[in-house]
Amino acid sequence: MQSKPNLVPGESSETPATSSNAALSEPGEGITLSVVIPAYNEEESIEACVREVAGVLEGVGGGHEILVVDDGSSDDTFQILRKLRQEIPCLRVIRFARNCGQTAAFDAGFKAAAGKVVATMDADLQNDPADIPKMLALMDRWDVVCGVRQKRRDSLVRRMSSRIANAVRNRMTGDSIRDVGCSLRAMRAECLAGLKLYDGMHRFLPTLLKWDGWRVTEAPVNHRPRRWGKSKYGVRNRLFRGLRDLMAVRWMRSRWLRYEIEEENP
Repeated sequence: MQSKPNLVPGESSETPATSSNAALSEPGEGITLSVVIPAYNEEESIEACVREVAGVLEGVGGGHEILVVDDGSSDDTFQILRKLRQEIPCLRVIRFARNCGQTAAFDAGFKAAAGKVVATMDADLQNDPADIPKMLALMDRWDVVCGVRQKRRDSLVRRMSSRIANAVRNRMTGDSIRDVGCSLRAMRAECLAGLKLYDGMHRFLPTLLKWDGWRVTEAPVNHRPRRWGKSKYGVRNRLFRGLRDLMAVRWMRSRWLRYEIEEENP
């Protein structure tokens, strides 16, 4: 059984939180936007990421929070976040007892988020936080806005494998999402309220939300060169895991409940 994540409420102790049953602290009132950022061994980029996101959110109306989920990092990611928590009040931190994967990190962030809108992005800053307000501007007409990376700053092999993977996924799921691998998204909180995720399902999140009847669109977003570290996913592990997850989603599509109530309490 997976233990509950621990949220750091800004205590001054230098001892990392480790209790598996620690309750999440209460978020501030009036939060309209939560930015959820999974982080696994991102000690080189995490401070720059949090500071840049905080700067962008200062220009966004309404209350906001940055919710970083430390996915069991073995480097200094958590210690850096702990120090930043003293300086940046809108920062909240969840720490996993062990590495559980990106889907689990997103799920924990969604459950802890207090905002009416939840945005997501990666911690390595290849996603541009400046695109978040542009995506929010579309949410008067849409429930979910998914980023489509323009001028990809990845290797040719990664770009080609991503293009092929997107085409295969769409053919087998009946969808038309152009960039499933882009983590930069904005979603109404109610879209996520009843969502049940499984390992690897974050790649299919737009498809699952479409199947639930939510209005999903795509928007062009900036893509930056990688400045720190290296990708946690190679072509090989993405290929085999992706195929396995695709088979699961294809099965889910064939069993998805679809009904329309014609009349109630006649």
